[in-house]
Parts: sequence; structure tokens; C-alpha cells
Amino acid sequence: MSDKHRHHTRKIGSLSVHPLALGGNVFGWTADKDQSFAVLDAYAAAGGNFIDTADAYSAWAPGNSGGESETIIGDWMASRRNRDDIVVATKVGAGYPERPGLSAAVIKEGIEGSLRRLRTDYVDLYYTHYDDPSLPVEDYIATLDGLVKEGKVREIAASNVTPERLARALEFSDSAGLAKYVAIQPEYNLVARESYEGPLAEVAARHGLAAVPYYSLASGFLTGKYRPDATVDSSRAEGAARHLKTERGLRVLAALDEIAAAHDAEVATVALAWLASRPTVATPLASARTVEQLPALLALADLRLTEEELARLTEASA
Repeated sequence: MSDKHRHHTRKIGSLSVHPLALGGNVFGWTADKDQSFAVLDAYAAAGGNFIDTADAYSAWAPGNSGGESETIIGDWMASRRNRDDIVVATKVGAGYPERPGLSAAVIKEGIEGSLRRLRTDYVDLYYTHYDDPSLPVEDYIATLDGLVKEGKVREIAASNVTPERLARALEFSDSAGLAKYVAIQPEYNLVARESYEGPLAEVAARHGLAAVPYYSLASGFLTGKYRPDATVDSSRAEGAARHLKTERGLRVLAALDEIAAAHDAEVATVALAWLASRPTVATPLASARTVEQLPALLALADLRLTEEELARLTEASA
């Protein structure tokens, strides 16, 4: 990472990451291999080093079986010979029908598949993608601790988990002296605050977890491209457009427009900057299907909103 980007890094456990986590969910789905390589090259050229994927990406796309995103990222790192410069996050336990839950067998099979596709011998940050309520948290924390001891995983993290289960896992790690979650990946953005703010964020704060929110831009709604009179050609248009039907969505958009204009910034950049300013948030996660979509995301690192502007967005989104 070049010096000009150093002062921007955020800490996630022992890892130092760029203020924008690049989402790999589009690689091998809406972005083919060439497009994905172009986005990854542009992100790395701008000083980016934090790439997020999962073993399940993108099993939902016709003709895919999962692992496509990891394969593209692995091929890219191998061809650019930059593995040591990249912080790779991936996940296990999204509940493939043939690999449900977080049993020891599923996790061990999961990490081996991820390492093979990523063409590496370790993963920097390994998430439990969804909690497995059929198991005591002690079971899978012990399995994950084994992966850390073997050197296959550097840090562990959680996504899609209740405050109670997260607290239990963290307390068990502390009491047993085992690897401990250092991050949480919740859904969190200006039009979806309820599921993270409150008990979940309190557990994260109490244990010093870094939040890496997903859906940071509400499926594209917070880029400002969805307007009451506009139609957008996107695989996520329906999910994003529903916010136009709410008073909150329109209030947030109005505040974003005004603040973006004041800074000569993109709406998406302002939305990410608000998120990055929130307690516990280390780095918002956003994906780019094309190189053209990247600058607005990367600009997050250099945009400083005033306390008044942040308060205005917090109020508009309440």
C-alpha cells in the first residue's frame, strides 16, 4: 500500500484495511472474469486491499454452483502476484443444501474449498456466514480456533447472528482462551438501521468488534440513481426502488442530495461516509460491477462530513 493511503487504514483485529471493503458478490455473476479483473485492478491501484467474498457466491445465479467469486479472486491474485498485499475475507455456512450449518465437517470442508479456489494457504478473515442455531456456539468456535492454530485462518468474524448468540460466542472465546470474533458483518445503511443499532451494536462495542456493514448502499438505492420518475436497468432495481415509496427514503435522499452538492461529491460517497462515521463501523462494504462505479465508492476515504451534516443524515434516517 503506498504511503499516501497509509493514514486511511482501519484496524480489524490484527489486520489493517482500506476504508472501503470491496464486495465480491458480483464477480462471476453480473461481472464476468474480465470485468471483475478490471474492477479488482482499479481498486488495488487506488490503494484498496480488502476484498470480501463467500464460498456461496454466486450459487443463486443460473448455471452457477457457488465458489465462482472466490475462483475469480484467486485467479486475479495469482496473475497479479499480490496475495501478500491483499486482505481476503470469505465465509462458510450459508447453508448449501448439501453443506448445511456449521458442523466441524462443514467448516473443515468449507475452508479447504475456499483455499483451493483462492489459490492461497490462508484466509485473512473467515466469517460464519449464518449462525447455526442447532449447535452450541462452543462447537463451532472450537473448530474455527483449530483453523487459526493450523495457520489456515488469521482472524475470525460473524455475520447474520443474534446479539445473544454473538455475546455467548465472544464470552466463550474469552473464558476458554480460544480464537475470538474480531468483526461483525451486519446489514446496515441509512434506510436500514434497526437490525444493527441497539443490542447487536452494543455487543460489538463491548467486545471491541469492528463492523463491516453489507448492503451499505441499500442495493443501490443510496447511490441516488433511483428516483420517483426513473427506471433503472439493474438486477437489484426492485429491492432498491421500494425505498422510494417510504417517507424515510425520500427524506434521506433529499438530505443526501443537499450534502453531496455542498461537497461536490456523489450521493453514494456521502451515504458511505455517514456509515463509516457510525460507532463500531470500521469499513463499509460495497461492490462495483464496472470500473466506472468505483470512484464514488473509493472517494469515501477522502470525504469529511461536518458534525452538522452527519446529524442531519442521522435525523433524516431515523
